[in-house]
Amino acid sequence: MINSMRSSYHVIFLFCSCCAITLSSCFKQYKGRIQIDGSSTVYPITEAVAEEFRNEHPDIRITVGVSGTGGGFKKFARGEVDIANASRPIKESEVKAIHAAGLNFIEIPVAYDGLAVVVSPANDFVDYLTIAELKKMWEPAAQGKITSWQQIRPSFPDVPLRLYGAGTSSGTYDYFTEAVTGKSKASRGDYTASEDDNVLVQGVSSDKGSLGYFGLAYYEENKNKLKIVPIDGGKGPVIPTDETVRTGEYAPLSRPEFIYINSRSARDSVMISFVQFYLHNAPPLVKEVGYVPLPAEAYQLAYQRFLQGVQGSLFAERSTVGADIVQLLQQSLTDTLQHANKRENN
Repeated sequence: MINSMRSSYHVIFLFCSCCAITLSSCFKQYKGRIQIDGSSTVYPITEAVAEEFRNEHPDIRITVGVSGTGGGFKKFARGEVDIANASRPIKESEVKAIHAAGLNFIEIPVAYDGLAVVVSPANDFVDYLTIAELKKMWEPAAQGKITSWQQIRPSFPDVPLRLYGAGTSSGTYDYFTEAVTGKSKASRGDYTASEDDNVLVQGVSSDKGSLGYFGLAYYEENKNKLKIVPIDGGKGPVIPTDETVRTGEYAPLSRPEFIYINSRSARDSVMISFVQFYLHNAPPLVKEVGYVPLPAEAYQLAYQRFLQGVQGSLFAERSTVGADIVQLLQQSLTDTLQHANKRENN
């Protein structure tokens, strides 16, 4: 009996020792951890930055997930992530949910992206489309009624119109509907929706009468399977390129991309190092994964915004369509400085 007890204690001791060694090795391996989730559009940028950061800091663990912009903000409000990737500005309802949880955020723009409108390579009749024609296709009133290309433009053939687009929880969906129909989430519902852009690529590429939209980077990855459509926003047809997206010529389908940082996490030395690394290395990495970098000044101003802990959104009362990011960041920092001076004087 005694020998049996000794044997049991020996097993327990070995188990506890192993646990202690395992925990010790974990603490030695990871000096810090950053949890990131959200937009599938911003994911390639943040993952590219995280990969480079891991190479220089293997003792810091960074995980990047994808649950869509809306899903990322929900996780943010539950305190599950330190950073939310977002392909649109945060909504008032999401701000309220975050504040209700006793949390706050710092909004940082990180890149530009153009929304590519695409058709099948077999489509030999679409040379360009106007925003008014896109609206005619996608507005809620079109559901069940606009079903042929000929209804869009009389010169088009009577070919069935089949639409593919982002899921309703996607920031891409929010931006596209606002830019095209004039109101976020105002869209017909009888289209093939998916958060997986590969599903949209496959659907559009295999159907002559199809049309879809998604981020320009995904078109660049699949340009051999698709035909891009120049868009006339009022000044003639424009094809989305780095230049036309950066200058805003590709209007209104150019948009900024964001990361949202938990204000509490922002005080952590690991987070400070990561954000500094992110904004310093963003220009080449953004371009490498197929997006359009912001002006160099925008990254400098964004880092100042982060260091000063400026909370809230640049787009609380304005649209991103046609927005000047540098000007908005400058104004935000000026306002913050003025408020700080007023507090000191009072």
